[in-house]
Amino acid sequence: MKISITRAIVLLLAMTSLALAGAASKPNIIFILADDLGWTDLGVQGSKYYESPNIDRLASQGIRFTNYHHCQNCAPTRAALMSGQYAPRTGVYTVGGIERFNWHIRPLRPVDNVENLPLEKITIAQVLKSAGYATAIFGKWHLGQKGDYLPGKRGFDEAIVTMGKHFDFVTQPPVEYPKGIYLADWLTDKAVDFIKRHKDQPFFLYLPHFGVHSPHDAKKELIEKFKPKPGVAGHNNPTYAAMIYSVDESVGRVMATLDELKLADNTVLIFASDNGGVGGYDREGIAKAGGITDNEPLRSGKGSLYEGGTRVPFIARWPGIAKPGSTCGTPAIHVDLYPTFLDIAGAKPPASYPLDGESLVPLLKQSGPLKREAIYHHFPGYLGAGANSWRTTPVGVITAGDWKLMEFFEDNRLELYNLKDDLGEKTNLAATMPEKAKELHDKLVAWRKSVNAPMPTPNKPDSTAQPADGKKKGRGKKRATKSQ
Repeated sequence: MKISITRAIVLLLAMTSLALAGAASKPNIIFILADDLGWTDLGVQGSKYYESPNIDRLASQGIRFTNYHHCQNCAPTRAALMSGQYAPRTGVYTVGGIERFNWHIRPLRPVDNVENLPLEKITIAQVLKSAGYATAIFGKWHLGQKGDYLPGKRGFDEAIVTMGKHFDFVTQPPVEYPKGIYLADWLTDKAVDFIKRHKDQPFFLYLPHFGVHSPHDAKKELIEKFKPKPGVAGHNNPTYAAMIYSVDESVGRVMATLDELKLADNTVLIFASDNGGVGGYDREGIAKAGGITDNEPLRSGKGSLYEGGTRVPFIARWPGIAKPGSTCGTPAIHVDLYPTFLDIAGAKPPASYPLDGESLVPLLKQSGPLKREAIYHHFPGYLGAGANSWRTTPVGVITAGDWKLMEFFEDNRLELYNLKDDLGEKTNLAATMPEKAKELHDKLVAWRKSVNAPMPTPNKPDSTAQPADGKKKGRGKKRATKSQ
């Protein structure tokens, strides 16, 4: 009997050991998201003024996607990342209600915007938590600020959210912090602490910084660091450079923590931005290069559906899987991260829940192409940038390989670009290549039908309406600078 008990104990210990080994083999997932960082706003992305040594080093250790896209501004990107679904399925197209910008003077009435991620949407955090991951978010959520919409009710075991200020910030829930601390530093403190407390189990850490979003404010010593440095083209603002440097320091601290705890080899670490940089505008009354940065060689910037508004840095390190120092030019988009994380974690997708993206694991492994033909954007509204100027009017976009077609809904205008030959979108080929334009337009229309994408409706412009930056006189400027 004694021998049987001993064998039972040995068997139990062996099973426990195997279970722990299985849990440890699941890669940790860390997703660091910058806010408003442009495609060229890093050293590894070509900037000769901004400095990002840690992110550059991350790129040297992993794979850099050169054709990765998010939405044109903050909230819809975050909704797509968390839900795995394109905007027509979530209803989150922009920030705030449609009255934020005065559409009354334009030909179309926008589709009403959803400000909170609908509760029936199953977040990636919920699925990973069910798969045995500890989950946390520290930073900008922007998908609902109250009650059941908060991330603590959407699959995150730990959640502290904040946005709006880089010093003297307000958190939800209220948390005390050292007076004078810079937000990016404090969020990183929280991230590092979470990693240390969960080093013995698989974890999903989402670190969405508020940097480098306006108000443009940085640590004084870092501003002084960049003041003597000569600017290069549209990269010349020392405060903005200092903000980028703080986000880079955050990435470096996370990397150092993983090294210290010997977790780096079993952690997928991804860095990206939520939309294009603020600058480089060139249409509807917005001055070229107006803004804090410039996205050259890309056209336009945040709020636009040209490449400068949607193409963002994306770097992934997965030791032993992603080839160090490699690049990938395959078009990829926000909805791909949900199935990618499921694939990495070995987790099953939610039953009867449509996912619009495709796992990027084959691209990370460089083991083969993706199955799909195209990626899409649908923006049935307006984004203004001041009185009588617009970052975009209602538009739909399809990108298939080297080709990109834009359909502007006000006048049904088509713009066709070959991004391989014309990354700056300077030459519209729609008139000279009508068959290609029709081919892509037919696919775009079919995609809209497949996701039940609502379209803006005709509107009789009101010549007595207030300027485009707000619905009430005297409040326009304040509304137009609301956090996006």
